[in-house]
Amino acid sequence: MERIINHLAEIRADCQITQKELADATSSSLRTIIYIESGHAPNLLLALRIADYFSLPLERIFTYEKGDITSDNRPRT
Repeated sequence: MERIINHLAEIRADCQITQKELADATSSSLRTIIYIESGHAPNLLLALRIADYFSLPLERIFTYEKGDITSDNRPRT
């Protein structure tokens, strides 16, 4: 199974930034930051804003974990 692993909560805590401060700085909502920190993936634009805010590469905050892909799971064209 493919998934996105995020390290947002740890990075935010290390920088001593509240969820509300991060939400305000990235033009998102507190609810969205909580949702992301609970293991959900943000949209690309928000992921880029978050990486920019922390001056970190996107891959340092959000990691793609490949899983087994069968022919049934491949995108259809």
